[in-house]
This record gives sequence, C-alpha cells and structure tokens, in this order.
Amino acid sequence: MSTPEITTILGQGSSFEGKLTFEGAVRIDGAFKGEIRTQGTLIVGETADVRAEIEGAHVVVHGSVQGDIRALEGVELRTPARVRGNIASPSLEIEKGARFDGSCIMDADAPAEEPPEDPVANDADSETAPEG
Repeated sequence: MSTPEITTILGQGSSFEGKLTFEGAVRIDGAFKGEIRTQGTLIVGETADVRAEIEGAHVVVHGSVQGDIRALEGVELRTPARVRGNIASPSLEIEKGARFDGSCIMDADAPAEEPPEDPVANDADSETAPEG
C-alpha cells in the first residue's frame, strides 16, 4: 500500500479521549481512548496506545490497539503491532513479528455471529434426497 498524505497527527506524548471522525488519513502516535470512524485511512504509529472501536476504509497498525477493528478495504498489522480485539475486513495482512489476539472474519459486511454457509453440505443434501 502506498502511504496516503496524512492530514492530521495526534503526536507522541499527547492523549485524547472521545469520538474521532475524519476524512483523509490520520496518524496517531499518542494515546487515544474511545471511537474512531472514517472513510479514509487510519495509521496507528509504533508509540501509539489506542483503546477504541475502529471503523474505517483502511487501517494500518504499527503500535498497540485494544478494541475491535472493522475495515471496508483492509487491515495491515506491521511489526511491532500488538492488537487485542476482533477484526472484520475483506483483507488482512500480518507481518512477521506483529501480534494479534482475537478473531477475524474476512468479510466486513458479514455479521460476526453467523458462520459462513458450507457449500459441500448443501450439495450432499440435494444428492441424497429419497427416491419416490
């Protein structure tokens, strides 16, 4: 992924609590607690400590995230990322050395509680119908 032009930075040593909504690309290098919503890209820097529910188009994590991540395009976990929470995204890339503790569903639109349909089981049912 090419790095988008970053429009806002929450710098190292800063902290923020609340709801962050933005367009474009934002980089967080400080502490954040709350909710993050965007149609753009969120970059969590190596020094970041994010405790939030995250929803965005693309999420790139180098630092620490505690909370669920839902991405419409993709999630990248880069060394030394530490993610504790669930991920819902059509694309997930985990670099060697990054840590992920949670569950993942590879379809951002699917509800997490519904398991995917088993096409093999459906085919078997139609072939074993009683003859009559």
